[in-house]
Amino acid sequence: MSLLSVKDLHTSFFTSTGEVKAVDGVSFDLDEGKVLGIVGESGSGKSVTAYSIMQILSNPGKIVSGSIKFKGEELVGASAEVLRKIRGNKISIIFQDPMTSLNPVLTVGDQLMEVILLHTGRNREQAKDRAVEMLKLVGVNEPEKRVRQYPHEFSGGMRQRVMIAMALACEPDLLIADEPTTALDVTIQAQILELMKELQKKMGMAIIMITHDLGVVADMCDEIIVMYAGQVSERGTAEEIFYNPKHEYTKGLINSIPTISDERERLKPIGGNPVDLLNMPDGCPFSPRCENAMKVCLEVDPKELVINENHISRCWMNVVEGLENKTFTKAAIEEMYSHE
Repeated sequence: MSLLSVKDLHTSFFTSTGEVKAVDGVSFDLDEGKVLGIVGESGSGKSVTAYSIMQILSNPGKIVSGSIKFKGEELVGASAEVLRKIRGNKISIIFQDPMTSLNPVLTVGDQLMEVILLHTGRNREQAKDRAVEMLKLVGVNEPEKRVRQYPHEFSGGMRQRVMIAMALACEPDLLIADEPTTALDVTIQAQILELMKELQKKMGMAIIMITHDLGVVADMCDEIIVMYAGQVSERGTAEEIFYNPKHEYTKGLINSIPTISDERERLKPIGGNPVDLLNMPDGCPFSPRCENAMKVCLEVDPKELVINENHISRCWMNVVEGLENKTFTKAAIEEMYSHE
């Protein structure tokens, strides 16, 4: 049984101008001790997927349909009591900006102790010892002194380490890291990623790493999901995604990663703008920005195609690959689907 199983998840925001389908039919499984990367541009649905798993969506967001099972227990529709026992204890999350996630008027030690006291049977003295232990574990210098300091007395990298310590204080089975290195410089970013890798191996927990940068997850993830417009565009092992990409959006993301092999080579950004979720195109969501879009791409939204047992993609290029005639009518495609 998978540690986490998400099936056909649909999460929408109901606004005055219409329904925004932020997550549109996302499915995946995550086993114990594995690392899953969720990659995509801003607005692709990565963070909303994480918040749906944690059940911390704010109005007007709502899970419309689908299933989220953690260790076989359904979280969609679960009571507040059940969720309270899971959040921060069995499933923890690190948010994007540590400065806005930490309370500026409470010491770092008090905030760490709050989590420990809430989810464990420790008393205040034991909770303080655990807080010092966690700060030491994540590489904060002089932890006995630091527990008495406030967030503004920490650098950005140190605040992020505090957030990691807080998330791991109760030794969760699953850690969700929502762009944990976005606001950090490259050197500190590398340190934080290395720290997370070390802690993951040491504690044996599963991780969902959410980022817009494929380079961040290159050597960290066992499996990668590429999201666009709330959908899973491509899913596969890290090796399959990097060395055998099958979706035009994934190829664009990989091509936009800077390299040092040729300093004169210009970056290749993906053209156009992200799709308007209130006015989705009839066909593939990426088709308005795709250089290789065909007529069928503009008319029919492709379904998931199995490339191999470790790789799926939603792209018409995989259907017509190797065929001389690349002209499909909408009627012909619908006829093909009708026989499934």
